[in-house]
Amino acid sequence: MPRIYIGLVLIGIALSVVLLAAAPQPADAPVGLGNTTNGLIDQATYDSDKDQFAEVEDVSKGIGPLFNDVSCANCHNDAGTVGAGSQNKELRVAYFRNGAFVNPDITLPSGEVVRNRSLVDLRSTCAEAHQSAPEDTNVRAFRLSLPVLGDGFIEAIPDAAIQAFRDRQCQTSRGRICGLAIQVGILEAAGQTGVGRFGWKAQHRSLLSFSADAYLNEMGVTSPLLPSEVATTCNTLDPNTPNSQDDIDSFAQFMRATIAPGPDPLLLARPQAQAGARVFQRSGCAFCHFPNWQTAASGTSINGGTFTVPDALANKTIHPYSDFLLHDVGTGDGIVQNGGDASRNRLRTPPLWGLRIRTIFMHDGNSATLTDAIRRHRGEAAASAQNFQRLSPQEEAWLFAFLRSL
Repeated sequence: MPRIYIGLVLIGIALSVVLLAAAPQPADAPVGLGNTTNGLIDQATYDSDKDQFAEVEDVSKGIGPLFNDVSCANCHNDAGTVGAGSQNKELRVAYFRNGAFVNPDITLPSGEVVRNRSLVDLRSTCAEAHQSAPEDTNVRAFRLSLPVLGDGFIEAIPDAAIQAFRDRQCQTSRGRICGLAIQVGILEAAGQTGVGRFGWKAQHRSLLSFSADAYLNEMGVTSPLLPSEVATTCNTLDPNTPNSQDDIDSFAQFMRATIAPGPDPLLLARPQAQAGARVFQRSGCAFCHFPNWQTAASGTSINGGTFTVPDALANKTIHPYSDFLLHDVGTGDGIVQNGGDASRNRLRTPPLWGLRIRTIFMHDGNSATLTDAIRRHRGEAAASAQNFQRLSPQEEAWLFAFLRSL
């Protein structure tokens, strides 16, 4: 066994011990790909929130003038499950010149200038508002929309646990693999910050902040947390009045109430998948795609004191296969959001739970096979990619059997 192979196994074991040895034995979170509540709210309320999440918006409800889609579920829905990831993409552009990242100003056909904006919405409510990327931008990146299933459990992971994992990761790898945990603002708690964990850049700590951001920037609908329109061209509603008062609360509650994506029990029980799980661990993949996390105790105050972890989300073991940290794996999109210049070529480790219902992979969706996705890993993930290249055909088949069971 190559020396680096052994080292990654020992590092993974050390990280597991740090996170789990002293923790009380929690209950497993409910898992599956069904449209059922995790117990945070009753099923009728869950169904109502899900319907709100899936509601198609129009101009009378505040959509636009710039938007990417007309419903949250249009970007977060697959395999019959509202909240699963889709194959929709968004476009980001910017300038990187003389070592500095700069968001562009985008001039609409109407002459209105949208200031300091890397997101180029792909749709508009009228031709005069349609965005186009400035021709001279030299950073251009597509991103897939992410699943939101199980995000309530991710939100309930203590900031300190992610930071402790980061510290141990950096220490045990002697800085070779060292994720970035960033402090991000919490919209509903002015002046408060927390460890980011949602979005490709880990740009949000809370699901309510995430909801408000997506509602405004992906659909063009304002809220009390983000009350200013992105653009006014063709906007027929009062620009001084938020379009939505309660939608973002329903969105956040829905995401918090979703069950965690679980593996297919029949596929995972197969000997090939069980052997593949061991290959996954030995290859070093689990060093960043870490499987085991525990949520905070019931009653823990999070999100700047605006949310208290309820029993349904508390003291649960989840298996997301992510460290929620930003890493440079050689595929960074060159965009800076809430993480400063150090985050420019880093991306959050995507959770692998629910992988079996995804068709295209990596942040940009440019990998059509798992083989291609793994081989694209460089930088901090170079050793794991090299270990993959050394696998025998049998070991490779086992690994894919495991991944396709998740």
